Amino acid sequence: MWQVEYLKEAVEDLKRLDYSQRLQVLKAIDKVSSNPLPQTEGGYGKPLGNRNNTKLAGYLKIKLKKLGLRVVYKLVRENDVMKVVVISARADDEVYLIAQKRTDK
Repeated sequence: MWQVEYLKEAVEDLKRLDYSQRLQVLKAIDKVSSNPLPQTEGGYGKPLGNRNNTKLAGYLKIKLKKLGLRVVYKLVRENDVMKVVVISARADDEVYLIAQKRTDK
């Protein structure tokens, strides 16, 4: 089992969701944390790449289609940490632009 850590901003993202959305997001993160590796390595993660002005190669996403939300995370393999970067709506790739800003720090 991988340890899940959240950027401070991702915790704020989670707090902005309503209760039922928050439960579903946490359930999805919990499920993926059992095997957050990329799908190419047999895990649940969907790899992101560099496109639309974002450089997110090495990051992965969880899609919550019914909610229209995305969770972007990065693996810190040497410590078995799944670091959640952003939880946001997919609208107009906004979630990926936010992730890019947070990873530039």
